[in-house]
Amino acid sequence: MKRALVTLVVMGLCTVSSQSALAQSNLGLKSAGGQLGLVSPENIGSTVGFGAFADLGTVAPSIHLAPHLDYWSKSESDFGVGKTTVSDMSLGVRAKYMFAVTSPKVRPFAGAGLGLHMLHVKVAIPDQNFGGTIIPGMTIEDSTTKFGLDVGGGLETPISPRSDLVAEMWYGIVDNVSQLSIKLGMGFKIGS
Repeated sequence: MKRALVTLVVMGLCTVSSQSALAQSNLGLKSAGGQLGLVSPENIGSTVGFGAFADLGTVAPSIHLAPHLDYWSKSESDFGVGKTTVSDMSLGVRAKYMFAVTSPKVRPFAGAGLGLHMLHVKVAIPDQNFGGTIIPGMTIEDSTTKFGLDVGGGLETPISPRSDLVAEMWYGIVDNVSQLSIKLGMGFKIGS
């Protein structure tokens, strides 16, 4: 009987606390935007990356849910022998903690999230002519999908009542292709 009473009390407390957490959440599409910046993948030269992001509101006070879609591609020639292209399209979601500050003009944040990285590698070797003997070229391609962990932060500042300038720096931990990205973007408020 004692166990049943304790179990009932614990379940009641969990129900009350989960209802309280739901009451504090404010989910829904709040803003969306695009960004452009520099991406520096591990063992590959820096390149330009771009993406789209959204703010889905708060899951708890000061914690925003922010999905994103990013893309970058980098090509390098290998001593005139061939060309290697590596690209990454990632889809993920981050939780951003918005720090409480006295100025409404600058809103700093830090966060973490998970992403799904769709990596593609292509190596193109042209025909090789060795004194009249031609060795035919070839193209080799491979794709893989990997999970990644993002950690980083940035700041938002209003440009107008309906738009924000967003500056971010994230480090994506991905097997063999970890990457640092520094991006600048514009977010546009949706709804009221």
